[in-house]
Amino acid sequence: MADEAQKNRPRHVAIIMDGNGRWATQRKRPRLFGHQAGARRVREIVEACPELGVHYLTIFAFSTENWKRTQSEVAGLMSLFRRYIAKEMQEFMRQGVRVRFIGDRVRLDAKLRALMDEVEALTIANDRTHLTIALNYGGRDEVARATRRLAQEVAADRLHPDEVDETTLARFLDTCVLPDPDLVIRTSGEARISNFLLWQSAYAEYEFIDTLWPDFTPEVFESVLENFGNRERRFGAVPA
Repeated sequence: MADEAQKNRPRHVAIIMDGNGRWATQRKRPRLFGHQAGARRVREIVEACPELGVHYLTIFAFSTENWKRTQSEVAGLMSLFRRYIAKEMQEFMRQGVRVRFIGDRVRLDAKLRALMDEVEALTIANDRTHLTIALNYGGRDEVARATRRLAQEVAADRLHPDEVDETTLARFLDTCVLPDPDLVIRTSGEARISNFLLWQSAYAEYEFIDTLWPDFTPEVFESVLENFGNRERRFGAVPA
């Protein structure tokens, strides 16, 4: 795609990938069947990012609230995450994808954490696409963890309370090395943000679409990005 067509595209897109379960139910299949279809869709969207001008992609894979789902669904999702990371590792390298994970890893099983560490280390030099996967992530939990780390720095006299401002707190967030998202997309027709990137999305544009995540093709993605290009982003200012 030509540079002219990309100039108004968002550099960082975050996606709440919703609708896997409903997609499977519509086909009279188990919910995990929908999650598997959704995982395959992730690969296509990641592959499409460079051509569409998206340098950073952040996806919401599993929230801190998702532990409330049935034990069998949670176990199936964790198994799916392990298989996905192991299967896609070399593909990430081939495509120049750098992978990061955000969220609280403590509750995740040791094998999954090891795979996460491995793929992050393997792809650390890649720069074509930056894929961030939010796993056991919640926006409020992230801010609470960041505040706790900041408080520890103050208690240890490495940081003065007067130095604490928005910029200081942002350095303690999981996303401290990433730019804030320009656009947040939620699939499946739900119009809520579900505790996703609360701090980082303060001035992001939002797009809520009816498409279920397994049906979110690169073509649908491109149409959403084109809509973004027609918006005027003022960041609280008044146009001259």
